[in-house]
Amino acid sequence: MPIHLMDVMGSPNIGVYCLATDGLALIPTYVSQSKIQRIEKWLGAGVIRMNLGGSILNGVLAVANSRGIILPRLADSEDEERLRSAGDYDVARLESKETALGNLVLVNDFGGIYDPELPSSAVKVLKDVLGVEMVPSSIARLHLVGALAVANNKGTIAHPLLEDDERKTLEDVLKVPVAVGTTNGGVPFVKSGMLANNRVALVGSNTTGPELVIIGQALGLVG
Repeated sequence: MPIHLMDVMGSPNIGVYCLATDGLALIPTYVSQSKIQRIEKWLGAGVIRMNLGGSILNGVLAVANSRGIILPRLADSEDEERLRSAGDYDVARLESKETALGNLVLVNDFGGIYDPELPSSAVKVLKDVLGVEMVPSSIARLHLVGALAVANNKGTIAHPLLEDDERKTLEDVLKVPVAVGTTNGGVPFVKSGMLANNRVALVGSNTTGPELVIIGQALGLVG
């Protein structure tokens, strides 16, 4: 089964606390070992138990694809070194006032979009470390593009109020089909309730059956 229901620390907002690629997952240290084992098995990725910069909001703070991981300035050198040693990733801390990078950037292995208000110096780091074309855009006319969508290398699911021009930008840049949907019983900030890579999606326990169908199809996890 490519989609699993899961809460983290009693919350269905698993995408706020966790971050995943095909190779690794950042999970708060407070998550139980039994749940860590399930996450590792389902994602097919090595789990790193970490509170970035002392915060449990890993999914809000960091952004990653299979090439690189971008951390906010509040992450410390120990965080950076642990991630460097975890695999063949380029790791960098973004020295800018923006810290909720996971909410401001949406990326897969083909491209990425970002909050148009990010400074050019930050965009250069994103391009260099993630190794993809980065384009400014909005989703549903909002700039929190990383919070409003989830993308893998098979598809994207975005806020239900995605505009036609925004959909075209997403499809052109990420090079995958784009669908719209929600998680956790109607939450349009889809990233908040979802953790996904190219193999599987873990979604909050409040997610309904129809939402699961849309998520699975959108991310290319089911036929």
